[in-house]
Amino acid sequence: MAQKRAYWDSRLAFILASIGSAIGLGNIWRFPYVCYKFGGGAFLITYIIALFSAGIPLLLLEFIIGHRTEKAAPSAMNAIKFVLTGKEGDETVAEKKGNFEWVGWFALLIGFFITTYYAVVMGWSFDYLVYSIKLSWGNATKDFFFNNVLGLTSGPFHLGSIQWPIVAGLAVSWIWIILSIWKGAKTVGKVVYVTVLLPWLLILIFVIRGITLQGALNGIRYYLTPNLKELLNVSLWHAAYSQVFFSLTVGFGVMIAYASFLPRDVDIVSSAFIIGLSDAATAYVGGFAVFSTLGHYALLQHTSVSAVMKSGPQLAFITYPTIINHLPLAPLFGVLFFLMLLTLAIDSAFSLVEAIVAGLMDKFGWNRKKTNIGVAVLAFIFGIIYTTGAGLYWLDIVDHFMNFFGLFIVGFLEATIVAYIIKPEILRIYANRQSYIKVGKWWISMIKYVVPIVAIILLFFSLKDAMLKHYGGYKSLALFLGGWLVLIIAFTVAILLSNLKTGGEQ
Repeated sequence: MAQKRAYWDSRLAFILASIGSAIGLGNIWRFPYVCYKFGGGAFLITYIIALFSAGIPLLLLEFIIGHRTEKAAPSAMNAIKFVLTGKEGDETVAEKKGNFEWVGWFALLIGFFITTYYAVVMGWSFDYLVYSIKLSWGNATKDFFFNNVLGLTSGPFHLGSIQWPIVAGLAVSWIWIILSIWKGAKTVGKVVYVTVLLPWLLILIFVIRGITLQGALNGIRYYLTPNLKELLNVSLWHAAYSQVFFSLTVGFGVMIAYASFLPRDVDIVSSAFIIGLSDAATAYVGGFAVFSTLGHYALLQHTSVSAVMKSGPQLAFITYPTIINHLPLAPLFGVLFFLMLLTLAIDSAFSLVEAIVAGLMDKFGWNRKKTNIGVAVLAFIFGIIYTTGAGLYWLDIVDHFMNFFGLFIVGFLEATIVAYIIKPEILRIYANRQSYIKVGKWWISMIKYVVPIVAIILLFFSLKDAMLKHYGGYKSLALFLGGWLVLIIAFTVAILLSNLKTGGEQ
C-alpha cells in the first residue's frame, strides 16, 4: 500500500531545504580551491555564466518535473512519458513516449554512492569537533590527520585497520541524517531552520574574524584579482560548469523529489532563481572567510597565499586546525569551525537520502521509517571501507567518478529527453502558469542546446583525462573498481529497478 505523501509546511521550508541541499562542504573547500587554481576573479566570471546558462535552467527543469508529476525522480521520469499537448489551458494526455524511469534510478544511485562517503567526512568532522576542545591535533596537524585519524596506508589495496573513532562518527552522522528525514518533508521543513540558518551565521562570524586578521587583505586580493588570460583556458570553463552542477545538487534526483512535495499554487520559477543565487552567494561570501584566513596564515609562515592553499580535506583538517592554533580563543573557534562543516554537510546528506527514500516509497509503497533505516544501514555498511587506512584513496576515486561522469550523464539525459522527446515549451507553459515571474523562451534554448552540449563536452574531457592519465596516480585496477565498476553497477541496478513491476503497476 502506497504511503501518504508528506508536503512542505510552507514555501519557505522548501526554499531553505533546497538551499541547504545545494550548500555543502564544496562551498567552503572546493569553491575557494578552484578559484585559487584558475586565477581568482576569472573563475568567478565563468561561474556566473555557468550558473545562468546551465545551473539555474537545469534546476528549474527538475523543479517543473517534480512539481508537475508529484513524484520522486524515477516515477517522475516515467510519468513524463505521458506529455501534455494542446494550447495553454487545454491539456490532454498524449501518446506514450517511452520508459525513462531508469534515468531517475541512475540519478538516485549516484547520490546513494556519494552519501556512503559523504557521511564519513561528516564522521571526521564529528571527531574533530571533539578534538577541538583540547586542540588534540597539536602542532603537527598533517601527521595527526593522516596517521592518528585516518591511519593512512601506502595505497588503496593496503586497507590497514578500521579506525573506530571514524566508525563512531559515521554512526552518529547516520543517526542525525535519519532523524532529520524521519517523517519526510514535515521533519525536514523544521530541521532546515537550524541547519541552514546556523551555518550562514557561522560563515559570517568567520568572515568577520578573517578580515580583521593581519595579512587578510593579501588573501582577499588573491581571491578577487582576475587573471583574464585564464578565460581562454578550457579547463577553467570545465571547472566552472562542474562546480555549478555539483553545488546545485542537480542530477541527483533531489530537487525533483523536493519539488514533488510542494502544494500546487507555488511560484517555482522564482524559487529556482532564489535557490541558485543563494548557493552562489554563500560560496562567494565563504571565499572571503577562507582567503582572509589563508592570508593571515601565509603572513605567519612568511610565504605566499598560493603556498598555503590546499584542496578538500587538507584545507579543512590540516590547514584550518593549524590556523586555529594561532587564534585567540582557539578551542572556541575550533568548535565553531567544525560545527559549521557539520551543519553545511547535513542538509546535503539528508537531501540525497530523502530522494532515495521517496523513490523507493513511490515504487514499492514501502513504510517510510523502515525505508529510512534500511537505506541508512546499507549505506553505513558500504561506508566501512572509507573508515579503513585506505579509505581516503577509495573516497577520492569514487568521488571523482560520481561527480565527473555520473552527474553529467544524468544532466545530459534529463535535458535531452525534455528537449527532443517531451518538448520544453510544454513545461515552460506549465511553469509560467504556476509562477508570478515568467520564464522566457531563453530557457528553452538553454535546455535544448547549452545544457546537453556542456554536459557532452565535460564528459568528453573527463573521459579523455581518464584515458590519457591515471587519475591521482592510482593503478588501473583501483580506478576500475572504485570508478567504472561503480558506474556500471549503478546503471545496471537502475535498469533492473525500472523494469521491475510492482503490485500497483499494470
